[in-house]
Amino acid sequence: MALCGWWSPRPSERSSRWISGQWRRLAAGVRQACRAGVCLESDSPMEPSNEHFDVLIVGAGLSGIGAACHLQRNCQGRSWAIVEARDRLGGTWDLFKYPGIRSDSDMYTLGYSFKPWREAKAIADGSSILRYVEQTARENGVQERIRYRHRAVRAEWDSARARWTVTVERGGDTPETVELTCSFLLMCGGYYRYDGGYTPRFPGIERFSGELVHPQHWPEHLDYAGRRVVVIGSGATAVTLVPAMARSAAHVTMLQRSPSYVVSLPGEDRIADALRRALPAKTAYAITRWKNVLRTMVSVQLSRRRPELMKRLLRAGLERQLPAGYDIDTHFKPRYNPWDQRLCLVPDGDLFRAISGGRASVVTDEIDTFTEGGVKLSSGAELEADVIVTATGLSLQALGGIELAVDGREMELGRTMTYKGMMLSDVPNLAIALGYTNASWTLKCDLTCEYVCRLLNHMAARGYSSCTPRRDPTVGELPFIDFSSGYVLRAIDKFPKQGARAPWRLYQNYALDILSLRRGALEDGVLEFAKAGSVAVDAVEPVAI
Repeated sequence: MALCGWWSPRPSERSSRWISGQWRRLAAGVRQACRAGVCLESDSPMEPSNEHFDVLIVGAGLSGIGAACHLQRNCQGRSWAIVEARDRLGGTWDLFKYPGIRSDSDMYTLGYSFKPWREAKAIADGSSILRYVEQTARENGVQERIRYRHRAVRAEWDSARARWTVTVERGGDTPETVELTCSFLLMCGGYYRYDGGYTPRFPGIERFSGELVHPQHWPEHLDYAGRRVVVIGSGATAVTLVPAMARSAAHVTMLQRSPSYVVSLPGEDRIADALRRALPAKTAYAITRWKNVLRTMVSVQLSRRRPELMKRLLRAGLERQLPAGYDIDTHFKPRYNPWDQRLCLVPDGDLFRAISGGRASVVTDEIDTFTEGGVKLSSGAELEADVIVTATGLSLQALGGIELAVDGREMELGRTMTYKGMMLSDVPNLAIALGYTNASWTLKCDLTCEYVCRLLNHMAARGYSSCTPRRDPTVGELPFIDFSSGYVLRAIDKFPKQGARAPWRLYQNYALDILSLRRGALEDGVLEFAKAGSVAVDAVEPVAI
């Protein structure tokens, strides 16, 4: 048998990729034809077995529950459902169980715009945040529409029918495959892998005889009371773990290769408390929300325009909280400018209090090798440990790893460009709810969901069945996330690009996004609208056999 006129028993890597690509196209064409009701072996129609929704939400975490509430409030009458790979809602706030788990943003901005945060803590613990998300779901009738243990693995767009077919793995260890269809797909699954965090290949790690833990999968019954603990890392997770574990551990050492910027903020917001006593809850919440938004925006802009001044301000805060003579230059003076990576927040200076009290310490060095009893450092020193926690970051994953195809063409996310930070070039009827890197996650997700609702209502009013951002080839490409953090750099090539100018630019600016997403024109000449049956579908390329 000859394939396209040639055949080699040992095909080259290039030819193997070509053959694989051709078969994928053929398979996609077969699926597309069958879904249109035509059997390739006969002219008899097929009975459709797909359950259809106007909107399908992927993910039941903080952003997914928020998206559902926005649909309930602003797009009444539309059918929708949530598919969630895990068996509980809450996302991050249900997954992570490590000691001290809390928000790294204040809850007046991390909370939903439509549901005031009423608890005293502004920097809330994980269980309080999960309770808030669960309560929001109950109050808005969301829980009964969540399909747990449903992992979306592939989505294929058919322009002729103006709908997505989403392949879902349903069940546990031996899942069955089912298909759901929807007119609009809203991705709310975050940006990292839930099945495992990132751990570098440390030399000799197998020799360590103590307990080795990653924060993403914390053992339920880990006992570290009275034991020596080393936490490897310098990010938000590490600075949360150290003071929490230091309350009962013999001693906790934070081992970092290089320092991060760490800033202390009050665990409770006195201004918010005063406003709640004087004003209706929603009014007080809105004022506090804007106060905190503006505070963060000033911090980010000052860091960008006057980085040396911002460094001095941050250092002054450290000098007030750390013991006299503490080596700030070694342990808390990063090599980068503020907000080149996210600032680490410690409520009420809990990390600094643990250091000052002698219950915790910071070592800045590189790991030479793990030993049976701890870690040997490049300086020759050795840290003894009974428990080692590798708080070394997340493994990023775009769109939860879901595969996308449009009219039989496989879409490579790394070759797409984000429109308004929430849609993908040449991908119809799909939006992504992702938060800010320099502010609270929910601020951007709320705006994205408001925009999606406005967009859906606009399409319904005008009889449109699809909307597609069409890429301008003259717009230059930039990385999707402008951060120098290791967890970002390891995976940024797998993410979409952003553009050098609007509406392809991701500004990470709440005020600008309000103008763009809440007030901006929907029909802007970039977003292409079409009515059912008006979109030409490219023919699937034939395969010669």
